[in-house]
Amino acid sequence: MIYEGVLTKMQTEFSNPIQYYLVFENDFINVNQLLGKQVSIKFVKYQCLNCGMDKPIYRQGFDKQCFFNIPQAADWIMKPELSKAHLDEEDRDLEYEKRVQLQPHIVYLANSSSVKVGVTRKTQVPTRWIDQGAHEAIEIAELPNRYLAGITEVALKAYVSDKTNWRTMLKNKIEDENLADWREKLKDYIPDEAKPYFIENNTETNLCFPVNRYPEKPKSLNIKKEQHYSGVLSGIKGQYLIFEDDTVFNVRANEGLVVKIAVV
Repeated sequence: MIYEGVLTKMQTEFSNPIQYYLVFENDFINVNQLLGKQVSIKFVKYQCLNCGMDKPIYRQGFDKQCFFNIPQAADWIMKPELSKAHLDEEDRDLEYEKRVQLQPHIVYLANSSSVKVGVTRKTQVPTRWIDQGAHEAIEIAELPNRYLAGITEVALKAYVSDKTNWRTMLKNKIEDENLADWREKLKDYIPDEAKPYFIENNTETNLCFPVNRYPEKPKSLNIKKEQHYSGVLSGIKGQYLIFEDDTVFNVRANEGLVVKIAVV
């Protein structure tokens, strides 16, 4: 089977194990069904996720011009504490910013390489945890907007990491943690204006990924440089495809690339 299309982050379904899908314009692949099969990936061209032009991708699936102009790539995306829609202040597109920022957001703890704090829209739970390769996660607070969630994350990351070590996550060299205990430890450090939104007495969510074999020394595939790669798929975790030779391919980091995928 041969598929061709522009890469976007894999869509997921929360089940045991997680189900993964590569979705193209005219086709889709249930990636779980490729486990144990020979899969080849060939770079074809670029296709900016905003303008659709064949221009080198700069970040987040967008070419450089689009990245610095469209609201989907503004600084508040990566730094929620910079959100201003609650003040009725525009960054790039106030209508878009209100639509995204002025909705319920979750501050959470997730364990993917170690315990980390993060922010996501409520509608993205548990998708965000899946994308990070977290095997367990718990909600700390449900805030009414992105700004309050952002300042809560900033306050808490003084006491717990806000980063994932992707190599540790992929090697599965992780320990189970009592995230409910962590939540209680961090409670006092939540900013006063966010304290009313603290979530009491919830339980952690556990996630199971479709992996037959974890890599011992994961090496990242640069498909733009290599142009072509072929290997036997041994697992999927986070947004990574894991191959038997320890090669790993971050689908999300390659958004905006048109590829041809062949399955034997």
